[in-house]
Formats: sequence, C-alpha cells, structure tokens
Amino acid sequence: MEYDEYRKHDAIGLAGLVASGEVKPAELLETAISRAEEVDPRLNAIVRPMHDIARERAKSTLSGAFAGVPFLIKDLMQDYAGLPTGSGSRSLARQPMPQHAEVVRRWLDAGLVVFGKTNTPEFGAKGITEPQVDGPTRNPWNTAHTPGGSSGGSAAAVAAGIVPAAGGNDGGGSIRIPAACCGLFGLKPSRGLVPSGPSYAEVLHGAAVHGVLTRSVRDSALMLDVIAGHDPAGPYMPGASDGPYLELARREPGRLRIGYATVSPIGTDVSPEAVAAVEDAVALLRELGHEVEEATTGVDERQLARDFLTMWFASMAAEVDHVRQATGCGEDQFELDTRIMAAVGRATNAPTYIASHNRWNEHSHRLAVFHETYDLLLTPTLAHPPARVGQLATPAWMAAASRLLLAVRGAGLLAKTDLVDRVADENLRWTPYTQLANITGRPAMSVPTYWTKGGLPLGVQFVGGLGTEGLLLSLATQLEEARPWFDRRPPIG
Repeated sequence: MEYDEYRKHDAIGLAGLVASGEVKPAELLETAISRAEEVDPRLNAIVRPMHDIARERAKSTLSGAFAGVPFLIKDLMQDYAGLPTGSGSRSLARQPMPQHAEVVRRWLDAGLVVFGKTNTPEFGAKGITEPQVDGPTRNPWNTAHTPGGSSGGSAAAVAAGIVPAAGGNDGGGSIRIPAACCGLFGLKPSRGLVPSGPSYAEVLHGAAVHGVLTRSVRDSALMLDVIAGHDPAGPYMPGASDGPYLELARREPGRLRIGYATVSPIGTDVSPEAVAAVEDAVALLRELGHEVEEATTGVDERQLARDFLTMWFASMAAEVDHVRQATGCGEDQFELDTRIMAAVGRATNAPTYIASHNRWNEHSHRLAVFHETYDLLLTPTLAHPPARVGQLATPAWMAAASRLLLAVRGAGLLAKTDLVDRVADENLRWTPYTQLANITGRPAMSVPTYWTKGGLPLGVQFVGGLGTEGLLLSLATQLEEARPWFDRRPPIG
C-alpha cells in the first residue's frame, strides 16, 4: 500500500479496508514499518521494534474491531509476553515479562498488529520523553522540541503518520500532555474504567490509567470500547455507560455549560499563547451554541499539587526498591532525578502519606460541586508551548543539591523544607493543569484546536464529571467537525 493512501485513513478506516479485502494486514504492516524506518531516525519514538513478531501475526487470521491495523504500545506498564518492559530505565532493559498486560491482551483480541514499543521517560515520571537509556524523542512538528511525556514516543509516532493510533497511559497528564504537544486527540478515562492488571491491581491508587493517542475522535471512542470494562481479577466493577462509546461520540452534545480558567492553579506563569488557545476555544464553543464563562473549581490546587507529589515520590521509592530486589541492580542503574524522588519518598512517614491520600477525597468533593454547576471545565493543557529538547532538564543547582543530599542521606531534610514546593514549581509549572483529573479520578481530554504562531500544536483540556467519557467524546466530535485537524501534517511528513 502506498504511504499517501495509508495516511488518509484512521484506524477504523484501515480496518474497513482489511474487512472489505481491499488490502491485507501484511501490506499495512509493511507500510507502517517503512514509514517508521524513514522518519524514526529523526524522532526516536520506537525503542523496541517487534517486526518479526508482527509479521508472523499479520499472516494469521485476525478478527475484531481493528483487525489488521498496525499498532504500537508504550514501553511502560503495557507488557508484551516474552519481551522486556523497559520503562525508560536501564535497570529493566533485559527483563522479559511472563504475560501480556490485560490492556495489551484486549488490543490483540481486537485484531491490532503490534510491531513495536515506544519511548518513555524513566518510570513515566516526567512530562517530557528524554530518558538517558534510550535518548530523547523529538516532536514531528519541530524536532528541536519535545513531544511531551510520558507517552511521548507514542505521540510522536502517531503525529508522524507511522500509525493512526498508539497506546499510552496517564498518571499525571501523560496522554493529554503529548497529545497537546503533537496535535493529537488524547482522552484519559475515569479511574477504574480500564484494567491495570495482571501485574498491578491499580497504579498510583488508580490515578494512572491506560488509553490511546489518536488522530481521530472516533478511533479513541472505539479503542475505549475495546479496552474498557470489568476485569475479574481487578479491584473495580466499572459502571456501564449509556451505550458503546463509538455511538456516544456520534451524538450531539446538546447545549453545555462550561467553566473555563487560564491562570495556573499553582500560581506559576502562563504563556500568552496558552491563554490564547483557551480564548480561541471559548470563541469556538460559543459559536457552537454552548454557554461558556470564567470559573474557579474551588479546589485547593496548590495543596493538590503537594498531595500529588507526595504520592509520586513515595511510589517512586517503592518502584526503585522493587526493581532492585527483582533484578539485583545497584543505585547507579537509575537516573539522578529518579534517585532523589525515591529518597524523598522514603523520607515521608506513613501518617503524612495517609493524610495526603485522604485529602484526595476532599479534592474530589470540591470538583464534584463545580460539576453541579458546569458540565465541563476548560483549561490549557499546557501552560507553555512544547519546550525545546533539554530545556526542562533538572537545573544544575538542583542536580548539585540532589547529589549532596543523596551522599549524606539527607533527603529527610529536603522533605522538611520548602524545597519540595520549589521542586513542584520547577517540575509542574509547564503542566500544572493535568494532575487534577488524575487525583480526582475524572475523565479528561486534550483537543488539538490551536497551533502557535511558530507552528507548534497547543491543545486545550476539558475535564468532566465521573463517567462522562461519552459527553467528552461527543463534544470532541463536534469540535473536530468545526475545526478539523486530521489532515494537518507536521513538517517531518
């Protein structure tokens, strides 16, 4: 199949060509591999090619909603049996996984042909994709810039036209951030809707969930139909939706009341272009008949950021300790930033951690009160346009302080000073809007309605009430029809 024809279709369209007999899965796969070989040397999106496995699979009889469609999975929590899940860390580069993750099994059951795993920062801990072990991934819209993270490899591959959709996961914005950076649609589902097993009951107390990055809303809707739902071994019985998500995405959203905010919830600076992206969306929404007004959530989002980082650091400590025990590797197998996060996590005592986690309930209640008045919350997805590769690296002063604290085992001092707030400002100032949906377990999406004067995408975020994936998808379809983005191609294309 010629690439230009391949690029014209989303995943549903490609599956239709296979179903009608117009094209074979092997032809689609070879087109995708050829495209990857052409552009990935400039992007570094795929860190673990699986061409032989995929070619054998493409020869078999495939069935399901996406039968025969080439696909990539993220090299974090999306285990493929027999292959390592590297998680962006040299510590796990050679540890094969014994079984598929449940979400991967569901993708395979849907007929997708997985031919590679995509790049991610170490343990998915950053909003950029620049791991030391695999090197940085670059944005197809401008390779001097980041595609975001932590699903940055998947986002770069979709934006560059290697695949129409790719796997991601989102524990603090890791689907929405790269979607915003790369001109894609990205939906983070509600807590518990998509299973995390079998290696995990839930990740980050359910704040982290699996999903996809796509170029069309309908692909994300059908992908959610494929992966959502009860796992007998999981901790939740998700509530039933009003119908298939693909059907819900086609419905008219009706007249919505939407509250919007552009100020940073943690008090950091916001780029005029991020404000312009929201103002542009507000104007478009009003043209479509929606009621839109400035509003505040009532959530203490400065405290929410602290609570998010308390959980994040403690989880990093547990992850590092688990990997060391499982592999026998030393501390030197982890990046400096990972080691300092883990050290701070170890210095957090149990009562402090439990109090922090208990506040998640308070944040959720306050956001629920907001949603009694407004159907959706609209914010920038990013406070600034996509950063240059290396721009968000740990500052020299912080790296030096971290090394000193690790040397003297002084992370406990760090946990007791205002340096944690300074770390929060430094690390979350670019992405201060996305953690709210993770902590509260609400669905949220980034929609690519805006490009900067410099030609970089800069998406806007919508946050819904619990279980409102159908409403979000319906609005996204309306926005997609009013402001089409599918055929916009990055310069690398």
